[in-house]
Amino acid sequence: MGNRLSNRQIQLKKNFTEINRYWHDVWDELLVLDEEFFEILSNFTVVPWKTGVLEPKIKELINVAISASPTHLSAPATRIHIQNALRFGATSEEILEVFKIVSILGMHTCAVGVPLMAEEFELEALFKDAHLTDQQKQLKTDFIEQMGYWNGFRDVLLQMDEKFFESYTDFLTAPLKSGVLEPKIIEFIYIAIDASTTHLFRKGIQVHLKNARKYGATSEEILEVFQLTSSLGFDTLLMGIPILIEEMNKRSR
Repeated sequence: MGNRLSNRQIQLKKNFTEINRYWHDVWDELLVLDEEFFEILSNFTVVPWKTGVLEPKIKELINVAISASPTHLSAPATRIHIQNALRFGATSEEILEVFKIVSILGMHTCAVGVPLMAEEFELEALFKDAHLTDQQKQLKTDFIEQMGYWNGFRDVLLQMDEKFFESYTDFLTAPLKSGVLEPKIIEFIYIAIDASTTHLFRKGIQVHLKNARKYGATSEEILEVFQLTSSLGFDTLLMGIPILIEEMNKRSR
């Protein structure tokens, strides 16, 4: 592939690799197809790597999270960022922990759906603590102590299906209890998947911004999480260019 590249393209490839510390064959194809756009893409993606405040391993764990998110599920990007994370010193336990954290995103079905259900069926009374049993009050207290926040829909969920709420709490708090990743990094991952283009869950972003700040995160770190997450759209190229090349080759034959 390299012998197809002009001297300028080879230099662009070198610059990208030195800063991002990885390369993928798809970028060779993009360089040949549209050198100008590759340079635009490169200039955008390298910013967090040139001036960022997060260590490389953390950047790549965040990239793994947004690539493997249930709202995205890009196998090519997930593979690239797992390889990078391992190269930067991440352990298999840490990467598995990222998967566990990201899988919790499915609960946003309840975060959005339960309030709408409560409104439709006029269940407003279930939003009040007075209707909680002693066991439910304890479950609520335990949740707040472990997670540091509470949303009204959880009162409804807790009263309508206590067992489901209890299992959900165990699911949600497992990463914090394991200690594999520090709480601030867990919050960065939540922010990234909530803020990703394929999700954009405003309430979740707000909750996890507050938690991240509580754990010592700076605005510079949070901005870098947003910058990394903003590159999600380029996974379109990772998926689409190989298909385009394949179909172009079929037509030429």
